[in-house]
Amino acid sequence: MEIGSGMGETTVAIAKAHDEADFIAVEVHGPGVGALLNAVERERLANVRVIRHDAVEVLEHMIGDATLAAIHLFFPDPWPKKRHHKRRLVQADVAALLARKLAPGGVLHAATDWADYAEQMQAVFAAEPLLEPAARGFTSRPPTKFASRGQRLGHAIRDLYFRRR
Repeated sequence: MEIGSGMGETTVAIAKAHDEADFIAVEVHGPGVGALLNAVERERLANVRVIRHDAVEVLEHMIGDATLAAIHLFFPDPWPKKRHHKRRLVQADVAALLARKLAPGGVLHAATDWADYAEQMQAVFAAEPLLEPAARGFTSRPPTKFASRGQRLGHAIRDLYFRRR
């Protein structure tokens, strides 16, 4: 499952590279969903499903516990202003939900170019009892628009990997 698939470039790249696996892309932004659906059709990908809805609600109501082999959370909104940090997706309750939805051995791969958000994610995921650090994810992360933007701004890209115990 990719949370926040944006315009879908990453989803398509990973789905093309791993046609043996099925993918769920969750995105709320209508134009992003449309772009992804067009790419899925253009590339004739039979292994991608797209849901236009809030990812937390999808996880809570549509995904069974211990069913996902991997969750990708690439460049979630960093809410950079200190007073907005409470809006960041990666909080203890969401980490517990993500961990619960991963199958044993399943991998959570998160990436950000905001140093303080990377530190927050690391601390939150490390504190979740169902998760343990992992050396790598399900697949490598393809280049993304947000990674390129972060690098242009001089931000280091941090990839975090955790495995369901």
